[in-house]
Parts: sequence; structure tokens; C-alpha cells
Amino acid sequence: MTTVATETAFTVATEGVATDRIEVLAEGVWAPVCDLERLAPGRGVAALLPDGRQAAVFRDHLDRIHAIANRDPFTGAYVLSRGLLGSTPDGRVYVASPLLKQRFDLVTGECLDDESVRIVVHPTRLSPA
Repeated sequence: MTTVATETAFTVATEGVATDRIEVLAEGVWAPVCDLERLAPGRGVAALLPDGRQAAVFRDHLDRIHAIANRDPFTGAYVLSRGLLGSTPDGRVYVASPLLKQRFDLVTGECLDDESVRIVVHPTRLSPA
């Protein structure tokens, strides 16, 4: 049982065209998040995982899908899905927290502003809808 936490991520078929569905692996279970077409590049969405945790799922400008913990470890707020995507000069894609602006690498979960802090990174995949 997976519930999507934001209304913009609900699966909606557009003109009867099936698209790939984004899924996140958590506790050994692939959880559906939303159809790929519903997640615009550069945007994020929050999803409730089967184990009760939240994930922040992003589609970057190269159409890669990333999923990390949605909880900002500096404030405790579940807001990372609302952060801004960016990249470092060496190409590391990150999300900047909308609250205190710490940046988290979407591949490793490392905080680029405090190396002692990391967040969970979830594997993702696309599956036929």
C-alpha cells in the first residue's frame, strides 16, 4: 500500500496514453510513486512509502530519476521534495533544502555543506504503466 503525498503526483492517464511509472525501492518493496509524465524535469514530489517513511522523488534535467529521504536533517521538517535542483561545477546533482539551503547530493545523499551529514538514498526504476 503506497500513497502519494502530493496531489500533483497522482497517476492520471492523459488522452489514454500509457507512460512509464516511477517506482522507489524501500525495505525490499518497489513502491509506485507517479507516472513519469506527471513529474516535470527540475521538480520534486513527496511520496509516502509502505514503511511509513517519506521519500522526495526528483526528475533532473537529463531525465534521470532520484529518490532521497524527504526529511531535512537540519530542521526535522519533511520539505526536501520542495527544494531547488542544481548541480556543482563537477556535475554533481543536488537539491537545496527550501528552509536553510543546505545542499544534498541526489546520488550519494551527502550534504555538500556539512560532510558529517547524510540522508538516505532510495533506488528508483521506471516500469510500464
